[in-house]
Formats: sequence, structure tokens, C-alpha cells
Amino acid sequence: MKRVLVCEDEDVIRGFVIYNLKRAGYEVVDVSSGEAALETYAREKGAFDIAVLDIMMPGLDGISVCRALRAQSKELGIILLTAKAQAADREEGLQSGADDYITKPFSPSELVKRVGALMRRKMKEHA
Repeated sequence: MKRVLVCEDEDVIRGFVIYNLKRAGYEVVDVSSGEAALETYAREKGAFDIAVLDIMMPGLDGISVCRALRAQSKELGIILLTAKAQAADREEGLQSGADDYITKPFSPSELVKRVGALMRRKMKEHA
């Protein structure tokens, strides 16, 4: 099963992301804070293929979570979700270790396709 960790503090967006990823056949574990994302990743011993992280969250933000996850795993696929659409924001996100960067609002099919593309790329690297 392809596992995705979703970290989004807005309930409506998190629910929307979970629904669409599950519908596409992914096993989804969701959390609502950066701290919970790191705790869940550790508790699950890194058993995720991809993490989808919101950038702007209270407490530990998505960029910090991205850096922490990347320090623990070079293989984990990381996609950042954000309302921050400036080039400098995108560059910071990618420099923090993210594989992809999606700006809000986004279409569910785009998210699912990007998760699928990243999943294929990660699986190909390990083949």
C-alpha cells in the first residue's frame, strides 16, 4: 500500500486532500500540526512514501517539518501545499528539501497526479 502522511491545520482542506488521495487508492494518515507530523513519522518508523505538508501552520511550520523529515530520509517524497505563491517562497520550499510545491487553491486531480508522479519517480529510483 502506498502511504501518505498529510499535515494540514485547516480541517476542510485536510478533509478534501484525504478524501481525494483515498479515492485514488492511497493509505492516508493525517495530522493537523507540524509537531504531530514529526511525532507520527517517528512513531510509524518512517513508513511513508510521501508527505504532503501545509507551510503556514501555527507552531512548527511546514518548512521546518520538511527540513526535519528530509534530514531523516532522503527517500521520502515531500510535497508542500501553500497559499504563498511568490517565486522566493517557492525557492525556499524547494531548497528546504521538498520535491514539489503546490499553491492553493489547487484542483484535487492536480494533487493526485503530482502525488502519483512523485510516487512513480521514487519507486523507479528504488527499482
